[in-house]
Amino acid sequence: MSNQIYEIENQESFELEDIFECGQCFRWDKQPNGSYTGVAKNSVINVKKDGNKIVFSGSSKADFKKLIRDYFDLDRNYDELKEKLSKIDENLEIATKFGKGIRILNQDLWETIISFIISANNNIPRIKKIIEKMSQNYGEKIEWNGNIYYSFPTPEALEKASLEDLRGLGLGFRDIRIYNTTRKILSKEFDIDSFKKIENTDEMREKLLSLDGVGPKVADCILLFSMKRFDVFPIDVWVRRVMNELYIHNENEEKVNKKEIEKIAKEKFLGYQGLAQQYLFYHRRSS
Repeated sequence: MSNQIYEIENQESFELEDIFECGQCFRWDKQPNGSYTGVAKNSVINVKKDGNKIVFSGSSKADFKKLIRDYFDLDRNYDELKEKLSKIDENLEIATKFGKGIRILNQDLWETIISFIISANNNIPRIKKIIEKMSQNYGEKIEWNGNIYYSFPTPEALEKASLEDLRGLGLGFRDIRIYNTTRKILSKEFDIDSFKKIENTDEMREKLLSLDGVGPKVADCILLFSMKRFDVFPIDVWVRRVMNELYIHNENEEKVNKKEIEKIAKEKFLGYQGLAQQYLFYHRRSS
């Protein structure tokens, strides 16, 4: 497949490390030249910064420009969003400056569901390794720039994997969860197309919680990173820690409960809880 290129210029809110290292995605790898290469929506994409230019190149059967603009959310004004958040308090002013190049990617729903089930009680290097192994075994081969890549497997392809096969990928206790969720989606008991049409975020969350392996934090990650629901606030150990340090100030961090955090996030972050979470999480984890 021929190499395709798309370029944008003077984009303030676009930093490679901020986007790919903030915990929202698992199939992007930093290259020796500082660029990042990943597999997204059955396409191989390389992204590099060249002065004030951002250059996207890769291999795709889709309209490459449309793919890039959608996946990287290029038609949303993140400068305006950061300005709104930075006025809330000093904590967000600092965090938005630190993570000034974050953009929330528009990731495939099916891939995000499976990826974040894998992410439960797991670390990023291991998550990436499992997803890559799964893609090599059940995805389609893509050749680009002298290298071989693999698309994320479709539900139909992953259904061919037995429990033993899934265990062999290193999934551990997650094998049965992936097995069951794949079949629930294929049977239309959880209909992905119908799900995308739901307008109410709470209703979407309830639907996601019906999937094996999807708890509240994973559900909110799926909603934020594939459905652009900025009104969710995924909470893990890191987020609880930063919210306690900045806003709650409980001497015993473990006593801080999820409802207390969600209440503060909803009141303070003006419908952009998910975006605020990313800036605060990224700043706290990095520093």
